[in-house]
Amino acid sequence: MQSSKTKIFCFLIAIAFSSCKEKPNYTKASQFKTKFQKQVGALPLKIKHPKNNPSTTDKIELGRLLFFDPILSGNKDVACATCHHPKNGYAEFRDISIGVNGKGFANKRTFNQPNTIPFVKRNAHTVLNTAFNGISTLNSYQPEEAPMFWDSRVKSLETQAIEPIKALEEMRGAHFTDVDILEKVVNRLKSIPEYQKLFKKAFPESDSISIENIGKAIADFERTLIANNSDFDKYMRGDSTAISLAEKEGFKIFKEVGCINCHNGPMFSDFKMHVLSVPENEKLDSIDRGFENQFAFRTPTLRNLRFTAPYMHNGTLPTLEKVLEFYEDLTFKKSRNPNINPTKIDTLAQGLTLRMKDMSLIISFLNTLNDDGFDKTVPESVPSGLQVGGNID
Repeated sequence: MQSSKTKIFCFLIAIAFSSCKEKPNYTKASQFKTKFQKQVGALPLKIKHPKNNPSTTDKIELGRLLFFDPILSGNKDVACATCHHPKNGYAEFRDISIGVNGKGFANKRTFNQPNTIPFVKRNAHTVLNTAFNGISTLNSYQPEEAPMFWDSRVKSLETQAIEPIKALEEMRGAHFTDVDILEKVVNRLKSIPEYQKLFKKAFPESDSISIENIGKAIADFERTLIANNSDFDKYMRGDSTAISLAEKEGFKIFKEVGCINCHNGPMFSDFKMHVLSVPENEKLDSIDRGFENQFAFRTPTLRNLRFTAPYMHNGTLPTLEKVLEFYEDLTFKKSRNPNINPTKIDTLAQGLTLRMKDMSLIISFLNTLNDDGFDKTVPESVPSGLQVGGNID
């Protein structure tokens, strides 16, 4: 009898001990979820620079001239500013760009004839705020490790600045290899007395005109292209009147329906790769399979969307309304790309609870992320004597 009571007592003790163990675990999980939920915030007021590329006024001004000078392109007809012009928010009002052998500006730009150059296969990112690429929800980032392009194939603005020069359809053209064009560009700059002086001021070493220094100068200029004083930034810094009641409601819905799961941090991007099912752009000769052939592309920033239409990696969605309708389709597991099985679509996108009634308020909120107070200065001339901004007239 006593043995039986002992067993019952031990059994009750075991249950009590088990309950004590489970309760703290549940509490910790709840606390973890609350502490680490996705957040957004104002952009920093100051910029970080790589240790090997400190900012100087001379370097910035040199970078500005190089950014607008088509001397960097194979045919001397395309500049960085051709597809990233300040009049367009340093982006381009096109689905995909026309670089080499093109004429005209933004959505009026066409190929010269005859033409064998393909379209640039992806939509032109804005340069605005790329100084903050890779920033976390805690405002932490390393400029040397900043992810660039839709597939994050290179890191840092210094490296990114050189890549378009090497690309056939963007700036290089058909007459040079991706190695030859770099040597050609350096030799061109060395033959121009004004560039000799400007490089020597910016980089006071013996051989100042180099590909590395071209990248450093352009990157230093691009880090000045900041739009960090939007109405939303003001609101997050404490001005409760900076955004309207409707915009605040849109912000609330943006978080509740799940947009914040990928569009978070001060740049409204997790800077990660996601598989969606964006329709293919019919202008392209081949299917764009994205990052590691997975049809994955990096989450774009939601800042300054006023300047970056049309949207998505290939510009196939013309308006914000169409973008939100596309995401609503994803919640019903509808793929708009026959090459992507609906089961492959990112679960975060499929988990959205977005509905038509929410869209106008969300768009109202997204408009609070626009800031047109950025530097729009265009040089009157460039040292090469070529047309400022490339063949855009």
